[in-house]
Amino acid sequence: MRLIVRLIGTMCGIWASDSLISGIHVGDSATLSGHLLLLACIAVVMTLVNSIVRPLVKILAFPLYILTFGLFALVTNAVVFIAASKAATLLGLPFVVDTFGAALLGGTLTAAITAITVAILGKEKD
Repeated sequence: MRLIVRLIGTMCGIWASDSLISGIHVGDSATLSGHLLLLACIAVVMTLVNSIVRPLVKILAFPLYILTFGLFALVTNAVVFIAASKAATLLGLPFVVDTFGAALLGGTLTAAITAITVAILGKEKD
């Protein structure tokens, strides 16, 4: 259940990033269900990249996390966002991030929306 909530949060974050940030583009679909399916596929790719790339970047950049008091996590989000864009493009999904600045904003926005969604919907009942 928590994975589904996280994927929904990531979908919402990608949609918000596409809508609000000019350097992030998700391909258009003719129908709402097609667009939701496209967002779901991109969210799955982003989750996979996040689970593979983020631990490696965290290990390699550990000294930078300490020196910047954790602010390097924003750069890590941007790197994961760009890597997810490249992976989605290789898989034939229309997800393009133009600049590092757009990736920085998009990664931060997506992470924030995902965290809020998980906090609201992810609470499991005892």
